[in-house]
Amino acid sequence: MRSQKEYMDIYTDYLISCQGQATATGLSDILDELSHDQVTRFLKSEEFNSKILWQEVKKVLRDVESKDGVLIFDDTIQEKKWTKENEIISWHYDHKVGKAVKGVNILNCLYYNNGISIPVGFEVIKKDVYYCDIKQNKKKENHQKQKMN
Repeated sequence: MRSQKEYMDIYTDYLISCQGQATATGLSDILDELSHDQVTRFLKSEEFNSKILWQEVKKVLRDVESKDGVLIFDDTIQEKKWTKENEIISWHYDHKVGKAVKGVNILNCLYYNNGISIPVGFEVIKKDVYYCDIKQNKKKENHQKQKMN
């Protein structure tokens, strides 16, 4: 029986090396001794969040950090055209295409120094505040526009 740490190492190596779509079945095809059910159970076994990511990368970052290092924040949208809307899959403005698209919006944080990028945090943006449009009698998300300076 593998430990959670071993599963984490195998899965992260797979994600880094995968050229196409990463799936539990794809990983089990590469490693005959690992079934896609084992991969799925591992992924469901705990909540992966920025705190866990930080615990994994803190030692590496401390080895390479310097006063010249910077934190880079960037958001990305994983488009989900055909998926039903919920608090995570919602409409977000995508600057790349110049319009709102339906998908998952993820805010990423990287530490960058001397050509080395280390992910240190991420947040899935949830749109869980709604209001009622009285004229149309429909529930809508509360999209507050922020002026960018």
